[in-house]
Amino acid sequence: MDELITEIVEDLKIELENDVGFSEDALTAKTRNAYREVKLARHYPSTYSDEMVNSDMEQFFAVIRDIALFDYNQIGKDFEQSHTENSVTRSYTSRLSLFANVTPIARF
Repeated sequence: MDELITEIVEDLKIELENDVGFSEDALTAKTRNAYREVKLARHYPSTYSDEMVNSDMEQFFAVIRDIALFDYNQIGKDFEQSHTENSVTRSYTSRLSLFANVTPIARF
């Protein structure tokens, strides 16, 4: 878990570190939360070991990264769907759509 989170944070730092007000602590918190949400959405059976879960989570690198970036960029804009100011309009994608490629593990 920690290796994947660290890799995602390092990847995002390259993109964000020159932004005014950049906070590595906030980015790390958002990345950890994204990881936990994807893990929860997968509904891992209790029979899965930590190693199996960590191995499976690797395939969701891009999804976790996108959710962490979305959440980081939404700091201060919580629950805002669109924003208009000085003739500039911004619309935000649905956060739920970022989970489209995360499917629960099927059980029989």
